[in-house]
Amino acid sequence: MSEQEYLKDITEIKNLMQRSSRFISLSGLSGIFAGIYAIIGAAVAYWLVAQSGRDYLILDGVVFRLIVLDLALIALFSVLTAIFITTKKAKKEGVKVWDASSRRLIINFLIPLVSGGLYILIILTQQKYGQTGALMLIFYGLALINASKYSIGHIRYLGFVEIVLGLIAALYPGYGFWLWVIGFGVMHIIYGSLMYLHEKR
Repeated sequence: MSEQEYLKDITEIKNLMQRSSRFISLSGLSGIFAGIYAIIGAAVAYWLVAQSGRDYLILDGVVFRLIVLDLALIALFSVLTAIFITTKKAKKEGVKVWDASSRRLIINFLIPLVSGGLYILIILTQQKYGQTGALMLIFYGLALINASKYSIGHIRYLGFVEIVLGLIAALYPGYGFWLWVIGFGVMHIIYGSLMYLHEKR
């Protein structure tokens, strides 16, 4: 075996190892679906607030609880869709879905996300509603960046965009809802579409 062939084999083995250890990613379709769910959920939340007759929420009010349920359903459908599509893709490519790398990805993703979620709940109980959208975007962006080193996809770039949108929402809290829609809805669809085209190529 020549030195060139040896180096080629080593490169191929390295690529296979990277694929198996960094397979999990927010695929194109799951990103698109997550964005669609977010936009539908945002439309429902907007309608609920509009029907309530006031432009603010009360923590122990029915509308607030319905919006929390709405957010939970968005997250649930997004996660279930991502699991379904990723599992199907993994079986097709003969790659394990649940291994040490995927566990590290989930742990690194959840640490900023859970911390941020708890912090948001704390400030909500203090009746500080103005920064909720900004904080959701920022902590979600941090979670994506923190998990990106265990993913093939370029989710860290999506994470950077989410953080920037969150900081803008913090500066202009009156636009927090619309920036949330852009971050969780539009940007997921754009990212998902780019990833889907990349996967097709």
